[in-house]
Amino acid sequence: MSYTFATVDEGRLTPGDVTALRAALQDERKFRREQLDGLAELLPLHRSLSRDQDTLAREEVLTALATAAQAVLVEVDAALRRVETGHYGNCHLCDRPIPVRRLRILPHARYCGPCHQLKEGIS
Repeated sequence: MSYTFATVDEGRLTPGDVTALRAALQDERKFRREQLDGLAELLPLHRSLSRDQDTLAREEVLTALATAAQAVLVEVDAALRRVETGHYGNCHLCDRPIPVRRLRILPHARYCGPCHQLKEGIS
């Protein structure tokens, strides 16, 4: 899906940017819901199979995928709430605007790049 952004520079988000990012978040939410539904169908099938090493490994991968998808869904829902309450686009640590470029890549980002690195202990 393609989204049209109004911002040319990396200043504050425009209403058009927020609209495009909201659409991207809604698409991400739909994708994650579908992903979780698909994984929910697969997991019981794997659990009913023989408990050999390959089946256990596949079950572990499916469980990890479901856990990751659920975590992203929680972040996307939080970002959509921030959009609706007018608190979208500012870093949760330093309260500075998150660069539009970062939000285009990761619309549910809570932190600007430097604060994300600080929080994750990335050097």
